[in-house]
Amino acid sequence: MWFLGWKGPSGFSASSTADQVTHGIDGTSLTAIVTGATSGLGLETTRVLALRGVHVVMAVRNVNNDLSSLASVRKFASDFNSSGLPLNILINNAGLMATPFMLSQDNIELQFATNHLGHFLLTNLLIETMKKTVRECNREGRIVIVSSEAHRFAYSEGIRFDKINNESEYSSYFAYGQSKLANILHANELARRLKEEGVQITVNSLHPGTIITNILRHHGYFNAVANMVGKYLLKNVQQGAATQCYLALHPLVKGISGEYFADSNKANPTTLAKDSELAQKLWELSVSLSNTK
Repeated sequence: MWFLGWKGPSGFSASSTADQVTHGIDGTSLTAIVTGATSGLGLETTRVLALRGVHVVMAVRNVNNDLSSLASVRKFASDFNSSGLPLNILINNAGLMATPFMLSQDNIELQFATNHLGHFLLTNLLIETMKKTVRECNREGRIVIVSSEAHRFAYSEGIRFDKINNESEYSSYFAYGQSKLANILHANELARRLKEEGVQITVNSLHPGTIITNILRHHGYFNAVANMVGKYLLKNVQQGAATQCYLALHPLVKGISGEYFADSNKANPTTLAKDSELAQKLWELSVSLSNTK
């Protein structure tokens, strides 16, 4: 059990669960997409949203084969957009952590491709459907992007724009940090663009906490040790899913956009994560790599 119970301004803490932060909230009129929804935080998020009455579309059967493949992302988005379903909430949750150097099906370093680029493309392909939903129901749309405190441990320059695929200088942990930094920058730049358009859609990023899930599956020994001690020192999945469920549903978050959260409260990311020029440069790279707009 997580032992830190200090409550922030929201009234919630690191020990709060997804059930607790959404208690009493009625989501029966809402439709959400959750990526990485078949295990870990994604599965718990799906369970809790559904418990509150939200119609949840569980995206991505397999992170390696789906989100890292831009063609697969395009197919999912196309199928959803043509389904006629509304879209009120998008939770970009799926991720890989500290993998050995690998390239995606599109020849992009796997962590950057999965944790950032796949979500960037998915969001861009679904945004018009979300805007349409907002206009029709006159209710705020919400995009929630799962980042990590690991964004503090990216490469020194933050995003290695010219070295994304550089195997000789690859560090599995710095590359993970880079992808998590990209998540925050993506959220901030998208929030800025939507505000500029006057669109009633908020975008926020978050750190779920240090949690034992299958994200460490590429590190067998460390994963085994972490699982043994984790129940005493780390958050459980119910606590780990709290912040993304809070951002998706809680009325206290209404109108708040372009912020970084941890433990269901606003938090302060690094200077690089707040760099608007870096965010715009990453947007341009992501558009180029995903062949989108």
